[in-house]
Order: sequence, then structure tokens, then C-alpha cells
Amino acid sequence: METTLSHEAEEYIEIIYRLQKRRGVAKTSDLAKNLRVVPGSITNTIQHLESHGLVAHEPYRGVKVTHAGEKVALDILRKHRLAERLLTDILNAEWNTVHEDACALEHAMTKNFASLLERRLGNPKYCPHGNPIPSENGTLKEEKTVMLTETELNKIYTVARITDEQRENLSILARAGIKPEAPICLLEKSASKVVVRVNKKEVTLTHTLAENVRIKPSKEGL
Repeated sequence: METTLSHEAEEYIEIIYRLQKRRGVAKTSDLAKNLRVVPGSITNTIQHLESHGLVAHEPYRGVKVTHAGEKVALDILRKHRLAERLLTDILNAEWNTVHEDACALEHAMTKNFASLLERRLGNPKYCPHGNPIPSENGTLKEEKTVMLTETELNKIYTVARITDEQRENLSILARAGIKPEAPICLLEKSASKVVVRVNKKEVTLTHTLAENVRIKPSKEGL
């Protein structure tokens, strides 16, 4: 029997999965930051999800989704990323502004609505931020990418995707011209910041923000 989850619980599972994909585990402090709540307030929801076999919590380490939780997370991500494409492709919203609206829309979508929307959109493979859209049967195909901070200096790459879709981060990247398919070159890096060239101009980013930019090889010039 499927467990009926609240919108809040679905949001937890989605964010735990996102953090787990990026960092191996979702720490309580990171969960609180992404959910915009105080750390102590998430305990009851985590316990509720754990009681349904959707997450596993290890004290002092963090939270991970189980196999059952991953299936739920991928279904939510599918709806979220299709909602983002609806907003950009049909409603002409800016790519860096759609994450929060998609968070609201994803919970209202049925599986049938998501399937109809996918066909109407032309079966897109990626969201506006370059992240893959899970298939209807729950599979996720990801192309090989690396963090911008781990690339070679003075070598041209292409931006593949942005993993952190918070509006404030996307706004900074959008102003810098850093978006999927943009050519980019890492010029300098340190523990606190990186300097890149994109669209023929130099841009300085915090190291933390640059970690959310995934790149792939490119043959194009800047």
C-alpha cells in the first residue's frame, strides 16, 4: 500500500535526495538551511519518514533516502522539473526564477497530469537548469559532469547543469551569464573563491557557489 504523504513530507524527501546526490548524505544543518527552518524543528518529520521506511537516519552523520524513498523522490523531482519547463517553455518565465513556483506546483500534479504535460512539452530531457528529468518509470539518466571547482585552469568547458536551484544563487549565476550550454573557463581558484571567464568577461564566485556548477568538455571557444 502506498503511503500518502503531506506536501511537507514530500519536500523533505526531495531535499534529502538532492543533498544526498551532491554530498553523499543530508546533514541536519543543510536540511534546515534548504527548508528554511530551525534544525530542532525537523526531528518529528524525519522520524515520521523513517517509520514509513522512506529514510534512514544515522546520529551525528545525517539522513539518506532508502530505496523506497528514492522512488518517491524521483517521482517528485519529475513533477518539479516538468513544472519548471512548463513555466519557462509555455509561460515564458526566466529560467532563474522558476524553482520556488515549481515547488508549489509539483505537489498538485497527478501522475497522469505529469505524463500529459511531458508530451505537451515535447518530452524534454532536462529542466531549465540542465538537470535530468526522471522518466515515468523512475529512471534517471545523468551525463558525466564534474564540478567547476575541479576542472583544469585555462581550459574551455561547457556548463552542463546547476545543482542548487535556490533563487538567490541562480540570480547571481544568471547575472554572470553562467547557465546551461554557456562556454566557461576556470582562471583562478582558492579555498574561498574562483575566477572564471564567461561571455568574454571575468567573474568571481564564492567557492561554495561554484561547486554547484557542473561542467562538461567543450570544443567551443570563448
